[in-house]
Amino acid sequence: MAIHCSRICLQYLIHLAHDNVDFRLPEIRSLLSLRGKPFDPGENFKEKSPFWLLNGLSEEDVNSIMARTVCAKSAFELWGHGRTHSELRNSLLKYPTENMSPFLQKDSTYKINVYTFNKTLEFEDRIKKIDAMEYLSFEGRVNLRNPKHIFCLLEDYGTDPNDIPDEPLYIYFGRWIADGQRELIRSHSVKNRHFIGNTSMDAGLSFIMANHARVKAHDLVYDPFVGTGSLLVACSHFGAYVCGTDIDYNTIHGIGKASRKNQKWRGPDENIRANLRQYGSEKLYVDVLVSDASKPIWRDGVLFDAIITDPPYGIRESTRRTGSQKDSVNSVKPSEDYVGDSHVPVSMAYHLSDIFTDLLNFSAQHLVIGGRLVYWLPIYRPEYCEEMVPLNACLRLVSNCEQTLSSHTSRRLITMEKIKEPESPPGRLYPAMLLNPVFKGFCFRGCNGDRCAGPLVRPSL
Repeated sequence: MAIHCSRICLQYLIHLAHDNVDFRLPEIRSLLSLRGKPFDPGENFKEKSPFWLLNGLSEEDVNSIMARTVCAKSAFELWGHGRTHSELRNSLLKYPTENMSPFLQKDSTYKINVYTFNKTLEFEDRIKKIDAMEYLSFEGRVNLRNPKHIFCLLEDYGTDPNDIPDEPLYIYFGRWIADGQRELIRSHSVKNRHFIGNTSMDAGLSFIMANHARVKAHDLVYDPFVGTGSLLVACSHFGAYVCGTDIDYNTIHGIGKASRKNQKWRGPDENIRANLRQYGSEKLYVDVLVSDASKPIWRDGVLFDAIITDPPYGIRESTRRTGSQKDSVNSVKPSEDYVGDSHVPVSMAYHLSDIFTDLLNFSAQHLVIGGRLVYWLPIYRPEYCEEMVPLNACLRLVSNCEQTLSSHTSRRLITMEKIKEPESPPGRLYPAMLLNPVFKGFCFRGCNGDRCAGPLVRPSL
C-alpha cells in the first residue's frame, strides 16, 4: 500500500514551450479540470519559467494533459533537482529506491538525454554531464535508438538570451513520460490547408482555444463567425461535433476570389467540409450556414457545449450585419464577387460593442451549465483596463490572456464559463466596457463609449 501511494503521490516536471507564454497557465489549468484535478505547483513557482513542478497528479493525469497540450513540450517524473550538480546528486540519492528500481532492471534498456534551455552545449560537454551521473545504479543496457526507458537531465540557464550564465540556474533529472502535441502546429499549418481566407486562425492558437474551452469527444461546438473554419478543425481533432455560421455568403459556400497568392478564384472543392476531410474528421462536421450573428435563428434553450470564435474587428474582415435602408444611412453594398441569389439584403455596420453584447447574451442563453465561451477581444494597450472586458451575470471570467500585435495594439483571449441560466430573455444591455468612459480606446475615435465603427489602429497624432 505504501509503494502504491508513493507511485501516485509523485512530483512531475512539465517542460513548456517558450512561445504564447501568457496562454500556458490557462491551458494547463483547463486540461487539469477535465480530470477533476486542481493546479498545484511546487515551491517557488514562476509562471514565465519554462519548467513547472506539479504536485498531486498520477502518471495517467500527466499523460492525459500531454495528449492535448500544444503549450508543453514534454513531461517527466521528477527524480531530483537542485541549484548545482552537487545538490542534484543529494536529491537523487534521497529519492525512494522503490520508485527507481522498476526502471533500472538488468533486462531493461535506457538512454539519457541532456537538454539545456537558453544555452547550447557541445556534444563532448553533454557526454561529460551524463558520465558524471554514474552514481545512479543503472543495470540495464544503453540503447540510443529504441530504449525502453528515457531519462533526461534538464538545465535552466534563464530566459535572457543576452545574459547567459556560465553555470545553470537550476537542474532537473527525471524519467520521460510523454511529449506534448506541438506537432499539431506543423501538421495543421494554414500554409498546407485546403481552404483558407485572409483571417484564417493560426493552428497553434486554434488548438489553444479548443483546450481553453475544454472541448472533448461528443461535445457540440459552435462558431458564430466561422469564416474558413479553422476553429472547427481544431475542435473536431478532439472529437467534438462542429457547426458554425457566417454572414459572408462566398466564404460559407467556398466561392469567389481566392486568398492564395497566384490564384484568382477559389477551386470547386474549397470549403470548410473539405478542410475537415483533409484531417480525417469529416464525420464530425454538422454544417455551416449563412446567417447574421445579430439575428436570432436558434430555438430557445441550451444547445452547445462550447462556443469558440474570433469576431471580426473591421480591419481585414468587415463588421457587418443585415438590415434595411431605413435602419441606417451607412448601409453597405455587397462585394463585387458576390454570387448569391438575386435578392441581396442591405448590409449595415455591426459595431464592436454590439458584437460582444450579442455574443455574451447568446452564450448565456445557449451554453450548457459549465460550458465555455472563448473569444478574442481587440484592445488599445495604452488605455486598456480590466473593466473593459465584457461581463454577463450568467458567465464567470476564467482567464484573460494577451497576444501583443504592436506597441499600441493587442488582442486578448477571453475565456468565460456559464454558471447559471438567465432569469429573463436578454435585452439590449451593453457590457461593462461600454459603460466605462475609459473605453474610448476601443473604437479609437475618442467616443467615450458611444457606439462607433472606428478602425482598430488609431490615426497618427
